[in-house]
Amino acid sequence: MAWLSVSFLSDAAHAESLCDALLEAGALSASIEDADAGTPQEQPQFGEPGSIATPGWAHSRIVALLAADADVPALLGAASRAAGLAAVPAFAVDAIAEQNWVQLTQSQFDPIRVSQRLWIVPSWHEAPDPAAISLVLDPGMAFGTGSHPTTRLCLEWLEQAVTPDCTVLDYGCGSGILAIAAARLGAGRVAGVDIDPQAVEAARANAERNGVAAIFADSAAPVAGEYDLVVANILSNPLRVLAPAICAHVRRGGKLALSGILAEQAAEIIGLYSAWLPLAVADTREGWVCLTGTKA
Repeated sequence: MAWLSVSFLSDAAHAESLCDALLEAGALSASIEDADAGTPQEQPQFGEPGSIATPGWAHSRIVALLAADADVPALLGAASRAAGLAAVPAFAVDAIAEQNWVQLTQSQFDPIRVSQRLWIVPSWHEAPDPAAISLVLDPGMAFGTGSHPTTRLCLEWLEQAVTPDCTVLDYGCGSGILAIAAARLGAGRVAGVDIDPQAVEAARANAERNGVAAIFADSAAPVAGEYDLVVANILSNPLRVLAPAICAHVRRGGKLALSGILAEQAAEIIGLYSAWLPLAVADTREGWVCLTGTKA
């Protein structure tokens, strides 16, 4: 089976309504891209939900996937009228041949070397270093494949902080990668919590695949107790709101690591958390920081 990829330019004011109208008219999918991507005029949409004052790109490109036998002019005409455009925009059409989409997706994910002794390896790859610790993790619905800078920062911190049989809590566990890494690095009791039940299920499945006996719970049945190490790789807004809860899980003398924080947000988070424990920038990566501290 083949498909048609149709692309055309739009402004930010009409981009979303055009995508909705294309789907209503029969498009299989529709997406918005920055038409200036890769040029000096590129406009990054970078931030947390609600933090971007003017979402969208002034020069947007709409890309729609249509069935091979679709009447492109008729479909675009219907979508343009529904979106309030006076005329159908100029468009380009490309044919997309049948492909092995599973194989294509898998080819985009290679093993990731975190350190000399820690790798993240998709299940369809052989472990590059049999002597190293390989975390088997496939891309899924829960955040955390190890490729994001914040995940790497937390993994590197755990490698230095985990001691034999210490207790670890992964707050906002996503795929469970940090909790699983802690267990494989030698931690004793390991737990994770996430607001998303799908993330909890993914974390449990990933822990089983890696032979790890971690406990994962969602907000309906939150974990309790204090831990030697607490790591939270989420975003600055939830880190602000959850500060009392996160810090309550750090035992006296225990350590906390926070990531998902942009460099320009670090000072504010450090100031906020100073009510519970002192934090400092431990490391930075591609504009993101990892903050760490010890509870007195």
